[in-house]
Amino acid sequence: MRKFVALAVIAGFAAAAPLQGQEGKTSNEARDMMLSLGSGMKGKKLEKAIAKAEQFPLGSAKNPVRENSPEGERAYLARLRCADGTAPAFDRSGNVGEGPFGFIVDLYKVRCPGRDAVDVHIDMYHDGGEKRAVPGFTIVD
Repeated sequence: MRKFVALAVIAGFAAAAPLQGQEGKTSNEARDMMLSLGSGMKGKKLEKAIAKAEQFPLGSAKNPVRENSPEGERAYLARLRCADGTAPAFDRSGNVGEGPFGFIVDLYKVRCPGRDAVDVHIDMYHDGGEKRAVPGFTIVD
């Protein structure tokens, strides 16, 4: 029950953050807030979880893209390219709860012309930006 309450509080902060001017928070500050509320992994435990997640396709629920902040999520998606070289359209569907690294994961619907939407899961509580494309896409610098 305690974990559920912590996740609900975190989800509320995540949803309200852009409205309250929190978009300037670094991923370290956001991650530290999550850790203080009993969620998320760090150190060797996180490294092991990442290694295990790499067995699954990038962007899947079991291996979400690791990004830095809401801006990092959108920047990553803006760098994806469809097979025809165009940038896909994307919409945030919301958070889908705790992911494999113990942080809240956001779900995006990513669409290329003439194709069904692809689900892309992103965990925004990590340092740095992902350089690899999710399956079915390419990525630009």
